[in-house]
Amino acid sequence: MATTHAYISAVGHFVPEKILSNADLEKLVNTSDEWIRSRTGISERHILEHGGTSEMAAGALLAALANRGMDASELDLIIVATVTPDMFFPSTSCLVQQKAGAKNAFCFDVSAACAGFIYALVVGAQFIEGGRYKKVAVIGADKMSSITDYTDRNTCILFGDAAAAVILEPTTEEGVGIIDHRLYSDGSGANHLNMTGGGSLNPPSHETVDKKMHYLYQDGKAVFKVAVIGMADVSCEIMQRNNLTGNDVDWLVPHQANLRIIDACAKRMELDKSKVMINIDRFGNTTAATIPLCLSEWWQQGKIKKGQNLVLASFGAGYTWGAILVKWGIDPPTEKGS
Repeated sequence: MATTHAYISAVGHFVPEKILSNADLEKLVNTSDEWIRSRTGISERHILEHGGTSEMAAGALLAALANRGMDASELDLIIVATVTPDMFFPSTSCLVQQKAGAKNAFCFDVSAACAGFIYALVVGAQFIEGGRYKKVAVIGADKMSSITDYTDRNTCILFGDAAAAVILEPTTEEGVGIIDHRLYSDGSGANHLNMTGGGSLNPPSHETVDKKMHYLYQDGKAVFKVAVIGMADVSCEIMQRNNLTGNDVDWLVPHQANLRIIDACAKRMELDKSKVMINIDRFGNTTAATIPLCLSEWWQQGKIKKGQNLVLASFGAGYTWGAILVKWGIDPPTEKGS
């Protein structure tokens, strides 16, 4: 019997209308456009003014469903990767199910920070490959503006809001779909990237609010050092496991945290920059949404071709990191449908 793989049958995204530019941030904190761009590669980011993460996630899912020509009621499962849920419970995925009308899907969230989409995509693929489920939605979505301190110039320049979704379905076509993956975690990095307030350890109180414990904290230098190594190492590992060289990889789809990290990863993989998906300049770091947002944009623009090799790689809080090898399985949109 032919081996069943999960393949990405559709993509879609949702980005809020409001733009927060570097010039806008100059009015909030002691920074400058040149300082931000030279250190991060970011020029602007989008901000969701009203509603929670589920609003963006549902919008992204509906866009993906429309691109597939699929009704929401056909979905078996919805997985949402996020660290900014609308609330602790119910899960954001349940709220998305209701908003999208996916009445037959069961739902759960995955929390792995910036590596959330990578983790969730691997989990979704297992449900497909197990044979019992045929249509799985995997969504990366974060409203990072809700946990960003706009008086902290080291973090407020980095993050934006967005959501993007993929649909997974089974295929027996040889060499198509999610071919391989490698995931890692290291809890010793917990103190370098976190949000300490609001959970069971430090429940909300006047003290936690006054101490700004409900905003994300990042030791930028410490995280940068391990992220550069982690993303590059796991990307090279996934290539070596599958006997690929830089010439065999058509696209690196990296988490959009910092342009210098992306450049270092591409260099280790011996990839030309023309083969690297980069949109951090327009969206900043949207955490779990960055990788699927790249996939959706590049597909809509007709840049990803069926049969191409994609390496998806990310690094996030936890620490959590990983890479996935994908053989792209769908054609670009036609002029009529684009």
